Amino acid sequence: MTYTPLNPDRTAILFADLQTGIIELGITNELPRLRRAVSALAKLARLFEMPVIVTTAPTQSGVPQVIPEIEKALGMTLPLHTRTTTDAFQHAETRYAIMNTGRKTLLIAGVATEISVQHSALSGAARGLEVQVVLDACGGLSPRTEDAALRRLVQAGIVTTSAPSIAGQLAGDITQPRGGQAVGILYEMASG
Repeated sequence: MTYTPLNPDRTAILFADLQTGIIELGITNELPRLRRAVSALAKLARLFEMPVIVTTAPTQSGVPQVIPEIEKALGMTLPLHTRTTTDAFQHAETRYAIMNTGRKTLLIAGVATEISVQHSALSGAARGLEVQVVLDACGGLSPRTEDAALRRLVQAGIVTTSAPSIAGQLAGDITQPRGGQAVGILYEMASG
């Protein structure tokens, strides 16, 4: 096995269904911990200038409400790609947004791990992307079904990781300004 730390110039992030009405369905990750990990991931995206794609599921009430941690961390409102599929790559607009970044590594965070995260990760890998699922920024519907999804993903060659691992990889030399800031995001997330 070879190991190469994440390169922010090759990496994009997909936030899938991190919205009111869905995020609360995840029971495998405590909601405050999930929110902190998503916030940390969004802050790292901003710090290292990695493109972010936010995809949502349709709601009965109209416009989906993405959790505020994403926009707050990024300091901007991002366009929402509201899909009618469980797989981000089966929705043309979302697929185009992801592939148009030109990035070869895709980090995925979302709820539910067994549905939108799993399906999007498998499709991304099938399209030649190096996909990593950020476990602490995901939530599953049950421990049993999430475990089955994660085993399937690992068998397909998809890497499972965490926000602290990503922060550490991106930090590189922590005596450099961005490295120090990345470690600061890690400590902020860990301290809650």
